[in-house]
Amino acid sequence: MPDVRRADLWHAMAESAGLTNPDGSIGETIYGQMTKLAARLGAVNLGQGAPGTEPPAELIDAATEAMRAGFNQYAPGQGFPQLLEAVAAQRERDFAQSVDPAEVLYTAGATEGLTAAILALLPRGGVVLAFEPFYDSYPAAITAAGGSLKTVPILPDGDGGFAPDWELFDQVVAETRPAIILVNTPHNPTGYLFTASELAHIGKAAAEVDAWVLTDEVYEQLVLTDQGHVPPAVAIADRERVVTVSSAGKSWNTTGWKIGWVIAAPEVREAIQAVKQFLTFTAGGPMQIAMAQMLSGDSRFVEENRASLAARAEVLVPACRTVPGAIVSTPRAGYFTVMDFSALTDLDAFALNDLLAREFSLVGIPVPALCRADSPAYEAYRSSIRYSFCKSVEDVDKGAERFIALGEHLRNHPDALRAS
Repeated sequence: MPDVRRADLWHAMAESAGLTNPDGSIGETIYGQMTKLAARLGAVNLGQGAPGTEPPAELIDAATEAMRAGFNQYAPGQGFPQLLEAVAAQRERDFAQSVDPAEVLYTAGATEGLTAAILALLPRGGVVLAFEPFYDSYPAAITAAGGSLKTVPILPDGDGGFAPDWELFDQVVAETRPAIILVNTPHNPTGYLFTASELAHIGKAAAEVDAWVLTDEVYEQLVLTDQGHVPPAVAIADRERVVTVSSAGKSWNTTGWKIGWVIAAPEVREAIQAVKQFLTFTAGGPMQIAMAQMLSGDSRFVEENRASLAARAEVLVPACRTVPGAIVSTPRAGYFTVMDFSALTDLDAFALNDLLAREFSLVGIPVPALCRADSPAYEAYRSSIRYSFCKSVEDVDKGAERFIALGEHLRNHPDALRAS
């Protein structure tokens, strides 16, 4: 059989996403690794950001009705008009972002939307500037497109909050002249919300180097403070250089449905669609119809889901803060709190996560897994672990109990997390 190693792009993509093992073999994503670790040890899995609660029954019923109505064959390449119109209306209603349905493209989740946009818009050899930590699909897509990734850190402020390094941002833009500036807001894992003035600053920087602004807004409906989500396409003066990517998975607890969308000027949308049609062509016909119905209707589920997440955060985060010496972030949006153990241990986050899994049945995601190994962010988050409060009420309650037990143990044994 031919040697698979001759086709080296897959290996380069895996390596850029941190999936290459020391022996050269390809491992699982950090999310898959931690899910398996939790299952093997019987630990509480607060790792992967997958909802532990179900979508609304009315959405399931709408999908069933769509199947019975015959929406079971190929959907139009751009997506069913019902979904395109519903997304356009939702953006206007919720975020005052004026969108024409001709600007909307259905994608198989936000990951495909981001990948298709990068493949379509990044010139060979071009630079994508992203904020770090980052979702691991970003570097894989950039590598596939023949580009390179530069990053600017979003750093802990020492008091449970975070802030981008804006001085470094301006420097990197000037030095690398990126073709794309990728903005994830609300940010995973920190929950950082870019303000309108910060987004305007990004837009101005992009205009100076003629860059696209590509957004990842999958947590747009899950803001847990009064600040509110500001879409970059609303805050940036030249909205035609903004390509918006989002999805319904997080807002409606349907991450397995893969209902995502790209919003861009029609000629830009068309270019991205030209790439997307050779990735999945199309998918999820009945789910597109069902989601269109939910986005267009008067369901209160999104608001109820947000309130439920806030309630679960109010259980997990105070429990995390019973651990003496740990710095625990205040979630402003999304699914996660970030816990900095650096005052308690000389272990890195990977070794510490393993220890906490074995000794205290707690599994999270080491934040350095979402950073480049040679970056300031990697060092800043060296002993930080991301924990999810989107899990079921039962799992969040169990996790809280175990953090309280960990805190009590450390009060009696302050050096318990030190390397032996």
